[in-house]
Amino acid sequence: MQAISLYELTLNIGESFRHVYETPVWITAEISEIRENQNGHCYIELIEKDEASDYIVAKTKATIWNNTFRLIKPYFEGNTGETLRSGIKVMLAVTVEFHPVYGLSLNVKDIDPTYTVGELAAKRLQIIRRLEADGIMDMNKQLEMPELPQRIAIISSPTAAGYDDFCNQLAHSNPRYSFYTRLFPAIMQGDAAEASMIQALEKIYACASLFDVVVIIRGGGASTDLSCFDSYDLTCNCAQFPLPVIAGIGHQRDVSILDMVAHTSVKTPTAAAAFILEKMDYAFGKISEYVYSIKQITAQNHHLTVRKLEATQWKLNQSLKRIFLRKNSEIERKVLLLKSSVSAVLSSRKNNLSLIEKSITIHSPEYLYRKGYTITTVNGKRVTSKTQVKPGDTMKTYLRDGNIDSCVSEIN
Repeated sequence: MQAISLYELTLNIGESFRHVYETPVWITAEISEIRENQNGHCYIELIEKDEASDYIVAKTKATIWNNTFRLIKPYFEGNTGETLRSGIKVMLAVTVEFHPVYGLSLNVKDIDPTYTVGELAAKRLQIIRRLEADGIMDMNKQLEMPELPQRIAIISSPTAAGYDDFCNQLAHSNPRYSFYTRLFPAIMQGDAAEASMIQALEKIYACASLFDVVVIIRGGGASTDLSCFDSYDLTCNCAQFPLPVIAGIGHQRDVSILDMVAHTSVKTPTAAAAFILEKMDYAFGKISEYVYSIKQITAQNHHLTVRKLEATQWKLNQSLKRIFLRKNSEIERKVLLLKSSVSAVLSSRKNNLSLIEKSITIHSPEYLYRKGYTITTVNGKRVTSKTQVKPGDTMKTYLRDGNIDSCVSEIN
């Protein structure tokens, strides 16, 4: 029987592939892993999943060499607004290679961004329809925006220029306005952005009573970094959040799904600050109009009796008293809850200490002595068995009120 070597077999397989795939062939696949090395080469793992079960039915490696990758990357990003990243579907022109050592791999020659645009649009539409089917698409929009949105929870990168712009615009606004802002830091782009922003929302939710609105801001950046704002989990959290969400994520492209579910969407962080200041201006304008109206009425109706004026003042005072009483009651209730919580913790710690103290006491030699037990040693070592002593040994027996020395004469 004639045999060939493994090397000859692999060469034959490689030659067969080159013969069948002499020219590049277009394939569609999903990117499951992608990395770029320091030489500019890009290494990809491509997969295909069964649509019904999401089970992987095919998987292979692919390479985009430096001279091709530096052309493909900007071409793809410029046409799709997306980076080449894990989780997106692509259409690639590839040649098939079979190496005697490294096995089957694909060599990427070209990419069709229009295919990915269609896939992203379909995925985006699917998420929008899912939010609508869940009945949460407009939930945040239905919340009432506070007339004086002064307590602001901010989700942003602490180093983002947009965050500084937002805070500076509020700080240098009308000196009559006072704002309380608190930053909940988050990653605002890349694969970790979605989870980071959801975590920030969860932290705000834990102290939601301290704030009037949530502002999500991201200053500038490439449009290719915005895919996280189209994710279902993030937009689902924002849509159902109990405080109005203002989105100012700094982009000029089509509206993201986050923009669609947020209570208010503006283009930039400075526009988000301007929106809040407009609300403040409107509220103070109404107050000014009210004060002016009162003055006008007072001037036109100078014949009003002092009694009527006193009645009006009394009503205003009563209203203020009710407000102050309600606020004081809320504060007292929170103080009582805090005291109760502290008392419960201290009581629990005290009980634990008592149990520890009791355990130490009942395991101490003094406690055993009081119960009539003794401790016997030979040569400084405790005796627990007759095999440890022999006739003639001197034993020391410890009692509660002293000790006794004795000599071993016989062992039974």
